[in-house]
Amino acid sequence: MRLPQILITISDILQQRGAKAIVVGGSVRDHYLQLPIKDYDIEVFGLDSLEELEEILGDFGSVNLVGKSFGVLKFSYDGDEYDFSFPRREEKVSDGHRGFDVSVDAGMDFKEAALRRDFTINAMGYDIAEKKFIDPYGGLEDIKQKTLRHIDDATFIEDPLRVYRAVQFCARFEYELADSSFRLCREMVSDGSLEELAKERVYIEWKKLLSKALRPSIGLELFRKLGVLRYFPELEALIGTPQSPKWHPEGDVWIHTLLCVDAMAVILYTQNTQYNEEQKILYLFAILCHDLGKPTTTTIDDDGNIKSIGHEHAGVPIAKSFMGRLTDEHSLIEGILPLVEQHLKPSQFYRANSSDKAIRRLATKVSIEDLVVVAKADFLGRTTDEAQSGIYRAGEWLLERSKLLSVKKSPLANLLQGRDLMELGFEPSPKFGKILDEVYELQLDGIINNKDEAIAYIKEKYIGEL
Repeated sequence: MRLPQILITISDILQQRGAKAIVVGGSVRDHYLQLPIKDYDIEVFGLDSLEELEEILGDFGSVNLVGKSFGVLKFSYDGDEYDFSFPRREEKVSDGHRGFDVSVDAGMDFKEAALRRDFTINAMGYDIAEKKFIDPYGGLEDIKQKTLRHIDDATFIEDPLRVYRAVQFCARFEYELADSSFRLCREMVSDGSLEELAKERVYIEWKKLLSKALRPSIGLELFRKLGVLRYFPELEALIGTPQSPKWHPEGDVWIHTLLCVDAMAVILYTQNTQYNEEQKILYLFAILCHDLGKPTTTTIDDDGNIKSIGHEHAGVPIAKSFMGRLTDEHSLIEGILPLVEQHLKPSQFYRANSSDKAIRRLATKVSIEDLVVVAKADFLGRTTDEAQSGIYRAGEWLLERSKLLSVKKSPLANLLQGRDLMELGFEPSPKFGKILDEVYELQLDGIINNKDEAIAYIKEKYIGEL
């Protein structure tokens, strides 16, 4: 296992003092999965005190003591941060992720220390001095079998968040959840254990599920099978909600949503496009929420025709409620809602060959560039011949038109400001807003196209009122 030289240096010093440094957790797992290793966690065995470890680390870099009471020291060196910790026991004493009694014990062996971890694949270690992997619970075999398996019933149930972690790991690595782990997770869901979880912790796991998996649908389906959707009735309602076979031969709204989320993952990660993390989260949650209005709007007439008229508008308050229970990131929620409300527009505008003014007005409601990303995933999340081609002509058409109209990324800027009216001799008044709005409406309609035309319009209509 390749390690930063500083860890080898510190390991050598610890060995001289009769102690041992072992790399633990996700970095060992990711080594076997051949994934980039971003964080290294090191557990130190056989040292007398944390103060001694603090002294050793302090000779090389800075040490943050914020986690010292839990046996953890954060060590910064050359721009990187490492977690050094002593082995510890955790005993559940009350609800919540802070409700643990932690006792540090440097005399524990690795197998006992690893018992508190969640899954076998996260309980492997790498002895730096001996250059040897330690695998007390068969994590490597589970990696080979692509199986996610918990270690111990008693320790696992102490933190209900592990149900969410099971789901996002299965989605990210495309693993099967072991039968014993599946049963235990279902029991935890059934007995209401998940209700004690703070939404901030749940939201982190949701983000990992959506943003780190190439097939997030694996996790969403596992949510369904485990019964977790009882906590997300907006999603549960999608199951069994029918759709017109003409537009959605793939099946009900739940199946369509799964396909859409996977399509979004493909767009974000495999098409050589550059999106930052905020954009990815915005798009992924927007596509997850885009059809939440269908269960309340779907009708079947006497001829068997299935319609969901107005579902895009009906979905807005439902999406707001769903996201509000997950996070307090109001800017994210406010970014999602217009994407839900307008997600049909690219295809509708393309079929109607909509006018320039319609496109300009759309840009005042939503970022057209963002909207096309969501609408494309909606289009690709079906099994029609057109969708299977992978070419979303409506999106390409709207992007090109909006680019020519200079509204691809943002709406038209106002040609006039209040100061322009003052320069024309107007006194500041509440009427300013009405006049500026009127000019802007004419901009959107394409009647006024530059500042000179705007000023000429003001002079002709209002100059006599001075």
